[in-house]
Amino acid sequence: MPPNDPKPDEAAAAEAGWRPLFDGVSLDGWRANENPRSFVVRDGRIVVHGPRAHLFYVGPVAEHAFGDFELQLEVMTRPGANSGVYFHTAWQDEGWPARGYEVQVNNSASDPKRTGSLYGVRDVFEAPARDDAWFTLTVRVEGRRIRTYVDGRLLVDYTEEADPRRPPEFAQRLLGAGTFALQAHDPESEVHYRDIRVRVLR
Repeated sequence: MPPNDPKPDEAAAAEAGWRPLFDGVSLDGWRANENPRSFVVRDGRIVVHGPRAHLFYVGPVAEHAFGDFELQLEVMTRPGANSGVYFHTAWQDEGWPARGYEVQVNNSASDPKRTGSLYGVRDVFEAPARDDAWFTLTVRVEGRRIRTYVDGRLLVDYTEEADPRRPPEFAQRLLGAGTFALQAHDPESEVHYRDIRVRVLR
């Protein structure tokens, strides 16, 4: 195989419409707020470890404005770690992202809302994965319907109401369109992400 040809699995993924969001060697296409040092690339993964910050996808895929999509990430949590994956969100200089939904990443931290939760909207209270082991997190949005999976197991199947009731701090936790963001929650948390890819559905 010529050296610049994609590997067979990469070719199959491209044929199925999957596009990588992380190149495995740099944070090209991503931008961190507040504390950029909370995100480093090591051994083909994004290591999230440090004070609160959010790493927003600002790259060329779909001009980082996703409507209907399927997102897949391989994730590994360290014991006590807390993180999250935001979607339909937008850049902000600091603070917890106001726009969009957060899919929780937490298998053993003190917060009882576990991996796969739509944080504060539809929560999961039993960890679907173990710390120190890779698992696949999938998020699929079609119209008003949101589904989350871990290793192919459906955890949340939620359809946003026409007039959803939200507490004031979640007033913009709504579907629309936007980008993705990875969360550095606190200095005690360490989470690894790799193989981040998306398939645009509409």
